[in-house]
This record gives sequence, C-alpha cells and structure tokens, in this order.
Amino acid sequence: MIEGFMIGLSTAFSITNLLMVVGGCLIGTFIGMLPGLGPMSIIAIMIPVAISIGDPSTALILLAGVYYGAIFGGSTSSILINAPGVASTVATSFDGYPLARQGKAGKALTVAAIASFCGGTIGAVLLMIFAPMLASVALLFHSAEYFALMVVGLSAIAAFAGTGQVGKAALMTILGLIMATVGEGAMFNLPRFTMGIMDLQSGFGFITLAMAMFALPEALYLVLDPTRSKSGDSGSSGEIKDLRITHSEARAIAPVIGRQSIQGFLIGVLPGAGATIASFLGYAVERNIAPKDEQSQFGKGSLKGPAAPESANNAACTGSFVPLLTLGIPGSGTTAILLGALIALNVSPGPRLMVDQPQIFWSVIISMYLGNLILLVLNLPLIPYIAKVLLVPRNYLIPFILFFTLMGAYIGQNNATELLILVGFGVCATVLRFAKYPLAPLLIGFILGRMMEDNFARSMQLYDGINFIVARPMTMGLLFIAAVLVVLPSYRARLQAARAAKRD
Repeated sequence: MIEGFMIGLSTAFSITNLLMVVGGCLIGTFIGMLPGLGPMSIIAIMIPVAISIGDPSTALILLAGVYYGAIFGGSTSSILINAPGVASTVATSFDGYPLARQGKAGKALTVAAIASFCGGTIGAVLLMIFAPMLASVALLFHSAEYFALMVVGLSAIAAFAGTGQVGKAALMTILGLIMATVGEGAMFNLPRFTMGIMDLQSGFGFITLAMAMFALPEALYLVLDPTRSKSGDSGSSGEIKDLRITHSEARAIAPVIGRQSIQGFLIGVLPGAGATIASFLGYAVERNIAPKDEQSQFGKGSLKGPAAPESANNAACTGSFVPLLTLGIPGSGTTAILLGALIALNVSPGPRLMVDQPQIFWSVIISMYLGNLILLVLNLPLIPYIAKVLLVPRNYLIPFILFFTLMGAYIGQNNATELLILVGFGVCATVLRFAKYPLAPLLIGFILGRMMEDNFARSMQLYDGINFIVARPMTMGLLFIAAVLVVLPSYRARLQAARAAKRD
C-alpha cells in the first residue's frame, strides 16, 4: 500500500497531471454552474480528448476533475437563481435560495464551498484508507438491500415538508412515484403510460423535471407576484453582505459537515446510490435530528441546509470511485462513462488494479485531494463577484432564468418534446406552489421510484416472490429503519405535547 501510494504521489505531482487537475476543475466548475448540463454531457464530449492523451492516469485525472468540479460548482446556480446545475444540488436550493433572497448569498456560497471542500477531502482520505475493505462491503448489497435503501429514502419525506404539511408531502411523493412509472417497465420492458409519444418511452428526464419544479416556477412566480421581486431582494441595498461565517455559525455547521461527509461517502460507495440520493438523505437526516426550534428554519434559510447536501454529495462523488476502481462497477451514469473511458484506454478496473497499475489508482485519489483544494482556492475569492448576480434587477434576471432553463432541458434530451414537458409541468408546479404544496417530495419520489421499482423487480425474480424481505437480514434491518423514520416524527410531537401538558 505504501509503495503504491508513493508511486501515485509522484504521478499526481507531475507538471502535466497538475495542469490536468486545474483544467478539469475549471471546466467542471463552469459546467456545473450552467443549469441542465451536468458532468455527464461534458465528460462524454471529452472522452476523445482523454483517449488522445494516451496516458490512462492523466486522462482519468482530467475526467475525474471535471466530475467533482461540476458537483462543486453546481451549487452556484441552485443558490443564486434556484436552477440546480446538477441533480445532486437540488437539495442545496431548499435553503440556499432563501438565504440568497435574504441578502445572504455570499454566506450561502461560502458555506457551500467549505462544505464541498470538506466533503471531498474527507471522502478522499476515506477512499485512500478504506477502499479495499469497502469494496467487499459493497458486494454485500444486492437488489433487495437497494430496494430497502430506497424505502428508507422515501420514509424521510417529512424532512422536506413544512409545518403541518406532511399530508401534502406524502401526496406529492405518491405523484412522483406515479410519474416514475412512465416509460419502459422493469419487469417486461414494455412502454407504459406514454400516450403514444415516442419520446416518453424512456420516461421523463430528471433534468427537465428538476427545472420544471424549481427554476421555471421561480421565474413565473416572480412575474405573477411582483411584490416578491421587490421584497427580500439582496440587490435593493446595492451591496452583498454577510460574506463571512461567524464563529458561532462555524461551530453549528461543523458537526453537520463531519457527519454528512462520512454518510455521503458510505452512500457513494454503494453502486447505484450516488450523489443525488446522498444529498437528499443528508438534508433529511440533519433536519430530523436538529432541535425543534431549528427544524422550523429548514427550508427558510438555515445554514445547515446547504452545508448538509453539499458535504454529502461531494463525499459521495469521491466514494463512487470505490466500486468503479476496485470492482469495475459504475455507480451512476457519470461513472459509467468514466468506466467506458478506462476500457477505451485499455485499463480494466477491478480488484487487481491496485496491484497491477497502482499509479492509476493512487494518482486519481491524490488528485482528488489536490482538486478539492484548488476548487476552494478558486471559488472563495470569486464569491463576492459571483454573488453580484443578485444585483441584477429581477426584470432582467427572469429572461436569463428562462433561457438557461429551456436550454438545459433541450440539451439534456436533444428534442423539442422536452420543452413542451418542461412548460407544462412548470405551469402545474407554479399552481401547486401558490397552493402551498411542497415540490421537493415529488422530485424525491420520482428519483427513488424508478430505482426502487427496478430493484424490487430483480429481487422478485431472484427470490420468486417477496420472500427476499425475510430471507436477507440486512433488508429487514433497513426496512425497520424506514419504519422508525416514519413513526419518529409523530412520536416526538406527542412526547413534546405531553411535556408541555406537564409544565402547564
């Protein structure tokens, strides 16, 4: 291990590879800021460039830099204009955008940058120490466990609901699950609920739906409610305030960053989980364990709101390299593209990679730490200038939001049908927003629904029915955790009510 680490250290610190880290981080950050593009598209475009480089270590360092750079930079558009740059930064917008509207955009971006750096760094350290062991743990998770993990994710919807909105959140989650059934089914590979539209055979695009739920309603909301564009606007004062975090705020978010970095990394290790699920679960966990007075601040501008998902998704991004490099199993669409690039470079990821080609394995890990440090240095000085986007009058900002939203949806699927779906769902989401329905649970139901169906179908086929629930103890354990998460909020509410009655 020590010998492989030293080989990787010398490889990563070569002039060429250092330039590749910087270049990958810059490209990734820029792409992450643009709503709808995401790392998958740009990595696919850059594969010919990576192959032309020839050296597998250098090529993978470049592509990995683009990957975690996009995750790092994706929070910017989520915080400033409520248009998530990548899927994993949707949860960042829940509190990041309200903070921006309160004139605390600089502080929100600072928290996101620090949380991203800490999450990525902790993830890189854990990857270096535990990669071989975690590879064997990842193999213990079968389809049944993944199904149970998705149920755990759905059980945390109360975290995304406001006070007295649990029923509405459950309804929106069911709607998201219904929308996830559109397209080819997991059991028979036949199109369902497509209404004869060929473009719907693969289902609704996540990017399109995310834009329709958050970015487009925000623009329409500002048009329909002009008072909103005037009140709470950071641009009204002419300056961006609160660029620094106070000592008390740092102490409040430090445990959140630590917990979610570890949790996010462990979720990222599991093939098929990924940064998106890690960010949602991170947000849900922190809201559920927060004191009662702090729980009410989530969704309204809590600093823990952007800290939790940003730590989790960056750590998960790093953790996703465990199954990729040690098992040859891609954990997401992006890592699947990275796997294709490795194969094109005549590299076979697997248990033998650390022994046969240690310079590839260790140089990528070391470059991740360097990349996160570079991203922090690049982003922190730019925060005052990036935050000045909010100084643009809303009348001029709305067309830009609409442009990037429509462009992101079209680029995501490359067909005009996505634009019609975007506008249709955007109008519906605006109506639901006026009716005070939370939109985040719908997106969570959509994300988890499809993966839950796929894993449930595979488990049914392997165990000839639902026997997999009792056949695998780990599955039962996860389902028990899900049941606890469902019951816990009502139990805590009753306990607090009983305590209040005793005081009276």
